[in-house]
Amino acid sequence: MKKKRSVLEIISSVRFIHILLAIILGFMVGAIFLAVMGVSVGDAYGKLLDSVTTVKGLSYVIVYATPYILTGLSVAFSFKTGVFNIGAEGQFVVGSMAAAVTGILLKDLPKPVLIPLCFIAAMLAGALWGIIVATLKTKWGINEVLAMIMFNWIAFYLSNYIAGLPGIKNTGTAEATQTISENARTLLSKDFINKMGLAPTANWGILVAIAAMILVWFIIEKTTLGYELKTVGSNRFAAEYGGIGVNRSILTALAISGALAGLGGALQVMGMGSRISIFSAQEGFGFGGIVVALIGCSNPFGALAAGLFYGALTYGGSKLNLVGAPTQLISVIVGTVVFFIAISVIFERLGGGLRARRNAAARADKEKREAAKEPPAEAVKPPEGDGAAGPASENEGKEGEAK
Repeated sequence: MKKKRSVLEIISSVRFIHILLAIILGFMVGAIFLAVMGVSVGDAYGKLLDSVTTVKGLSYVIVYATPYILTGLSVAFSFKTGVFNIGAEGQFVVGSMAAAVTGILLKDLPKPVLIPLCFIAAMLAGALWGIIVATLKTKWGINEVLAMIMFNWIAFYLSNYIAGLPGIKNTGTAEATQTISENARTLLSKDFINKMGLAPTANWGILVAIAAMILVWFIIEKTTLGYELKTVGSNRFAAEYGGIGVNRSILTALAISGALAGLGGALQVMGMGSRISIFSAQEGFGFGGIVVALIGCSNPFGALAAGLFYGALTYGGSKLNLVGAPTQLISVIVGTVVFFIAISVIFERLGGGLRARRNAAARADKEKREAAKEPPAEAVKPPEGDGAAGPASENEGKEGEAK
């Protein structure tokens, strides 16, 4: 039976220490970058810290982090099945558009009805986007990474096309959809926002993200489905030999993964945003989710912490230009962190392989030594009265009679 690990054991684990070191090295490389640019490291990092330590700043961090937590959960969930969901970006895009269209076309519905409908539409759209790629992989053997990259761009151009349709497009000069109904927004009340000094776009989407995190953890750790998905991720051949449907597991994993990313898109447009613009480039929420999943060790609770960290960097980075520091500093830090995490994973795997070979060699050597110490087997003497002595006894009897 697998032993449960305490929080202290997780924090003291080698993997956690590697990630912590990667983050520290990321900030060190960022400091070198600032020094080369002639910008004060103290001023830049001081501004980064100040911007996320106020009540308003923290509320902005939560708002920025919410979609990244969902896409991070999406990527982390697919990792458990051994599938790299690089398509979270496309799933996020179709989910946000599905929620926006629902919030525009059904604007007269009451809030308790419209908000769940927007969530459901977004999750179905994201799940469908994941299922399409999973079907291409399981039925025709098409590489899922290449298919997902292609479908990211299909989702991007499809979103731009829908945003320009009559009845969806803004009637003004803005290249965007109409603003979704207020009944589809997840914003906190203005009185509460003003009273607490929160960000104008403060919303309760983080509660949905936390609920999704708990649900993902429960599925992975407490259900038969989670066991099957993890088995497929560990060894597909062994899973198939054990009677687990590998193709079915991949379809299920990408459907759930897509639904999570789609929900993240819904929370973005229903919370921080209020409409979807016609973009010239991808926004990168799905790719940010990959970073969150890596920093969070593909763990649901780790994805929550990593998402908040990434949200803090994203929001704090937007304020760096106030002290003359380039906003690209955040990209340098994040890229360096991901690089060192990837390096640590490579060394962990190499070290694991070396340890396995050393252990195998030690076991073989021990078996040889034990075999050399064993005494040779002695010849077994037949007991007296055995049938083997019969002929000799008969001859002796005959000789006695002759005398």
